[in-house]
Amino acid sequence: MNKQTKSFRLLFLITLFFYQFNGFDSLSSSASAQNRRGFTNWEQFRGPEGSGTATARNLPTQWGDTKNIVWKKELPGAGTSSPIIIGDHIFLTCYRGYGAPGKPTGDINNLRLDVVCLSRSKGKILWIKTIKPKFPEQPTIRDQHGYSSSTPVADGDRVYVFFGKTGVFAFDYDGNQRWHQHVGSKLNGWGSAASPVLYDDLLIVNASIESESLVALDKKTGKEKWRSGGIKEAWNTPVLMKNRRGKEELIVPIFQNVLSFSPKTGQKLWTCNTGINWYMVPSAVANQGVVYVIGGRSGDSLAIKSGGSGDVTQSHRLWKLNKGSNVSSPIYYQGKLYWMHEKLGIAYCVDASTGKIIYEQRVPRAGQIYASPVLADGKIHYLARNGRAFVIAADPQYKLLATNQLEERGRFDASPAVADNRLFIRSNKYLYCIGDK
Repeated sequence: MNKQTKSFRLLFLITLFFYQFNGFDSLSSSASAQNRRGFTNWEQFRGPEGSGTATARNLPTQWGDTKNIVWKKELPGAGTSSPIIIGDHIFLTCYRGYGAPGKPTGDINNLRLDVVCLSRSKGKILWIKTIKPKFPEQPTIRDQHGYSSSTPVADGDRVYVFFGKTGVFAFDYDGNQRWHQHVGSKLNGWGSAASPVLYDDLLIVNASIESESLVALDKKTGKEKWRSGGIKEAWNTPVLMKNRRGKEELIVPIFQNVLSFSPKTGQKLWTCNTGINWYMVPSAVANQGVVYVIGGRSGDSLAIKSGGSGDVTQSHRLWKLNKGSNVSSPIYYQGKLYWMHEKLGIAYCVDASTGKIIYEQRVPRAGQIYASPVLADGKIHYLARNGRAFVIAADPQYKLLATNQLEERGRFDASPAVADNRLFIRSNKYLYCIGDK
């Protein structure tokens, strides 16, 4: 090693030490480096493995507009996408300029889409990147779900966002756009909602609305790697799991069926008839090689053993129950399934091995519930559209531990996120960081 090389190496090490010692890790540093700073992540819709389950402890049981609010930040626009959290950074999406709830409809040509990055510790907006939609766009979205319903997903270097027919975008953590790819051009009165997921070097997008396809993109370049069709009336986020032989499967409930694919190639592995003749919004959950699905306006639920081939309706469907929810997804915990009906305000606990109802309990003043619940520290957090939140024990015996209220006239459709001992809740106007104070 010559003298010049030694000097350069010494300078590099001094610089690296300075940045790490002072906490100035690059925003595009790896997730593991961010974790060394003491953070845990919630990097996709419903968090790790898409299960809605967090390892966090000591979350507050009670909160309100002036109680246990660590910080509250007004957002640049409305939206129903959930926040994701990587290191000290929060990412979510918004829309503005047209069709926001509680505001004049306006001119659709003024519609704009925003990717927002905030500081996790302070709630400060670090950057906003604005995207002009690809027109024509859907002129009205039923039930005011809006134009930014898909939750981002992130790895250690980039955040990926999906805006329906406008396409998929990748940004680095400094807000620089790295690529943009279209996955279809169709529209729907309910809008677009499924969130992307990451698998190895692939970004997998449920483009059921845009092209009735699952589309896998190279996460580094945005180039399409595979596409599988037949994804009909599926507003849910795909779930990755391992079957009992240790092989990976990608699960997508659609109209009348649950489908399994190889996430590497897009090859269809099996299909199971659900008997649910409606669109499917809730995402599946999986445990020990079994897939659990709820959905349809008929409100059904079922369990399917993974690892099959072809039509497995007769061989692998373990049970079916005529109770479910049309919008929010379930929680699996210690052999039980938990969910709440989106309109009736009924909380369910079901034995996951048999489908037997353990409890079916109406929750006072629940109203409509579109957000999917989260589980942490033995407690399930259900969030209603009116800002009322219910903390229920994850226990076979129904126990309502607390009822909390935010924004009396607010609108809450996004699912909560959990990181460390903080709960993050997003309304159409604000993002809240909730923790014991």
